[in-house]
Amino acid sequence: MPKPSVSPPISISFLLLLCAISGTCNGDQRFKEAPKFYNSPKCRSIRRQMEQDQTSSDVCSDDAVHVAMTIDATYLRGSMAAILSVIQHSSCPESIVFHFISAASKQSSAPFLNRTISNSFPYLKFQIYPFDDDTVSGLISTSIRSALDCPLNYARNYLANLLPPCVHKVVYLDSDLVLVDDIAKLAATPLGPNSALAAPEYCNANFTTYFTPTFWSNPSLSVTFANRKPCYFNTGVMVIDLERWREGDYTTKIEEWMELQKRMRIYELGSLPPFLLVFAGNIASVDHRWNQHGLGGDNFRGLCRDLHPGPVSLLHWSGKGKPWVRLDANRPCPLDALWAPYDLLETPFALEA
Repeated sequence: MPKPSVSPPISISFLLLLCAISGTCNGDQRFKEAPKFYNSPKCRSIRRQMEQDQTSSDVCSDDAVHVAMTIDATYLRGSMAAILSVIQHSSCPESIVFHFISAASKQSSAPFLNRTISNSFPYLKFQIYPFDDDTVSGLISTSIRSALDCPLNYARNYLANLLPPCVHKVVYLDSDLVLVDDIAKLAATPLGPNSALAAPEYCNANFTTYFTPTFWSNPSLSVTFANRKPCYFNTGVMVIDLERWREGDYTTKIEEWMELQKRMRIYELGSLPPFLLVFAGNIASVDHRWNQHGLGGDNFRGLCRDLHPGPVSLLHWSGKGKPWVRLDANRPCPLDALWAPYDLLETPFALEA
């Protein structure tokens, strides 16, 4: 009996060549068109309001759920999955307005980003805003992981300046997450009489580790948390009252801590500590189900993580490992299978087993 033929192994260089020819390499990825999702009968229609230029727009509607995300070629695959998860699980997907922030220094990629989003989500209501990343780059200090030092990571500090003044409240989402619940529930989080920000808090975390001994040994700095009960919170999922943010001038307060960090090392972890310094102990709480974070694993070793105890509305692959990278490398963590159904990447070829 003749032996079955065995195909020779395909080399990595050949796969890369196919990637380059097909245009699906990072920076020129192609994505499938997502299904269209419709509002349920109970949804209120977005009021179309006239802007100063007298053009009709949904961007200012208070009846919309406003979602802000950063977007670039590097994390585009994650962003597309996040968008799909938001609209797929929304009871009023046509009433969601997305506000995407892109790096002004990479405006050559703006047409590609706009075209990609429009092609995959033809009915999506969105705008892209350029963020002057060169301005903030001078305030950034090196952290424990170079990916955390990307200026676009700091765009969340400037949402109140970037988005139109008519946008009063926004849900900010990172690009490495998916929702499995209705985002309107998260957007409806009450912020109380004074808070400008709401996020899930984790008070069991050792808060002192987010700042250096230099910070804690300096009474003029550590007094920052006097009369506050500060808890760690992850800035990848936040509900922000932009009016209160502007009134409190919180962008300036965050920048002041970043400027101090340039003069004396008071923290190690990228864009998170300035948020903690300004807001920890002064935010409205959100149920932990809305940020099952840390699924990217350990910042140094990329170990797989399990879900936290309790219900799940949002899965967040914060940390070093991203699900699309691990899936492509055929080395996924178990929970990466929950991200895969939202992946819209159009692969140019399929390998037979």
